[in-house]
Amino acid sequence: MSKRVIYHELLTPEEGLAKILEHVDVKPVGVEEIDISEAYGRVLAEDVYSPVDVPPFDRSTVDGYAVRAEDLYGVDELNPGRLEVVGSVKPGRVAEGRVDVGGAMEISTGAPLPAGSNAVVMVEYTKYEGGSIIVYKSVVPGENVVSAGSDIMMGELVLRRCTALREREIGVLAAVGLRRVKVYAKPRVAIISTGDELKPPGSPLEPGMIYDINSYSIAASLKSLGAEPVILGIVGDDPEAMSKLIGDAERGYDLVIVSGGTSAGPTDVVYRILDSLGPPGVVVHGLKVKPGKPTVIAVSKSGKLIIGLPGYPGSALMIFNLIVKPLISRMLCLHTPEPRVKARLAVRVEGARGRRGLHPVSLIDTGAGIIAYPMPAESGAIKSLAYSDGFIAVPETVEYLDEGETVEVTLFSSEYRPADLYIVGSHDVGLDRLIPLTGLNVKVINVGSLEGLKAAARGESDISGLHLVDEETGEYNIPYLVRYNVKGAILVRGYMREQGLIVFKGNPHKVKGLEDILDKKLSMVNRSKGSGTRVLLDLKLKEIAAAKGLTFEEITSSIKGYYYEVRTHTAVAAAIAQGKADAGLGIRLAAHLYNLDFISLGWELYDFLIPKTKLDKEPVKKFLKTLTSEDFKRELSKLPGYKIPANMGEPVWTVF
Repeated sequence: MSKRVIYHELLTPEEGLAKILEHVDVKPVGVEEIDISEAYGRVLAEDVYSPVDVPPFDRSTVDGYAVRAEDLYGVDELNPGRLEVVGSVKPGRVAEGRVDVGGAMEISTGAPLPAGSNAVVMVEYTKYEGGSIIVYKSVVPGENVVSAGSDIMMGELVLRRCTALREREIGVLAAVGLRRVKVYAKPRVAIISTGDELKPPGSPLEPGMIYDINSYSIAASLKSLGAEPVILGIVGDDPEAMSKLIGDAERGYDLVIVSGGTSAGPTDVVYRILDSLGPPGVVVHGLKVKPGKPTVIAVSKSGKLIIGLPGYPGSALMIFNLIVKPLISRMLCLHTPEPRVKARLAVRVEGARGRRGLHPVSLIDTGAGIIAYPMPAESGAIKSLAYSDGFIAVPETVEYLDEGETVEVTLFSSEYRPADLYIVGSHDVGLDRLIPLTGLNVKVINVGSLEGLKAAARGESDISGLHLVDEETGEYNIPYLVRYNVKGAILVRGYMREQGLIVFKGNPHKVKGLEDILDKKLSMVNRSKGSGTRVLLDLKLKEIAAAKGLTFEEITSSIKGYYYEVRTHTAVAAAIAQGKADAGLGIRLAAHLYNLDFISLGWELYDFLIPKTKLDKEPVKKFLKTLTSEDFKRELSKLPGYKIPANMGEPVWTVF
């Protein structure tokens, strides 16, 4: 059995970066000269001075006539002037002759001003008549003229070293006549994923195997920064093979990133391999963050950096942003500050007990401020990051951040772009079919029906999807709006979904209803608190408890797996398909997708709650129009266990 490696002193990300810079001078790896047609996204390696004036001559900004302004002083519609037309000049041509006293020369937009002239009168204020023009408006010297060098002067510093070249900067290079430019070479970064359980995307998955996410997400992140990623593939938990691949990468690339195998478990050997590349070897082992604690950073004896990221995708990308991104920026001579926005927390966020808690958040622009909704923050959750705009950090010394607190969000991209429409509430596959038909940029935040209701009540969401059943009446949604005293909102009828018990194919335990789970002592998988499905389950269990003369707590405590919670209907089906539970409550579609059996418990309403203040918003109107469209009805009818009520799209509850 391998000996475990215990973490050394945990460092903050800032301390970790400082430790790296004590051992390595992180700087650009070289300079190359390239054509400006290939320069987008590259970084200038030199200051650029203009070798020419831009424009290189005085030129007209309008179609009209080049004149001497002094010949037209006092001219207006009541006192027009007359000038003799002595020629014409077009773009790309130099005028023959000059404009003298009493003369004018026809000129096109962009053409060089002829000698003797100092202004241009627009053609709209002239009338051509027998070789002369009658002018109805005076001009001042320089009017409708761009002077030579007025945009860029010869010898002027137009772009500084370490500037990222985008469309505007490349336009400047072209304007001053430069065809080739010196840029910093892209750092070549080797990417290695470790683990016997990994398979490349596109290959079949055997039991217990998962797809390699990190190689591709890290490569994409590196490309976005301007580096050149090279995926070297997957290496299993074989120390000899791993050591050879990492060693070869250290010799052949500017930076090496290894994901997985960095924890303190008996099969986590990356620490030992990286340490053997020194001295100095490992300089950081463990960061004071959550997620991302098992981070290893080493420096080889040749001065190369090797960074070991955690294997979980969410952790790996979070540490990439905190550690790798600033290092790549140094290697490209970029000093762009991280984009941040202020936001208000939608719900309470727990700290990480002595570590810095990193929480991905999705942002809603309400028009009166930005609201931050924390996303599920498990280390392995890649979708949370995909649906997030950035992350917040709960300091090591802070126990929690409360709902409503102002927080600083570090953005994943260069800027925050608000969506057209914000939908907060319960996740649903029917909604996934509806949204593409709207043609809108829609952000969906899946926080459960109850949190969706609260978001609409606070005016944060544009639309909230709900399916909450009332314990006393069995009615959906409306009793909850009354109970939570929701004002200034409208409930629009959505569609119906069939809820029931999901069980193994063939129903080997002969389950007919919830009572069988109790009587046969079967295990189950449950939905998370706040979801409409959890509310429905608890309602049914309370009915059973009352019939048996038991308390609700006695019933739930007797069910194996009642506290085994998952967030989606398909997660319920997956748990059953994998043998982790005998049954679970979910929608028919989830059972269909996993080829499982389904015992119906009835139909539920999935409705849409809309704040009054959002009803006149055009994207909301478009959503509601799409909801009742024939296209959406056809899409919904394709889904097993979905039904269209006659009043879909109509208001069913309003309190203004």
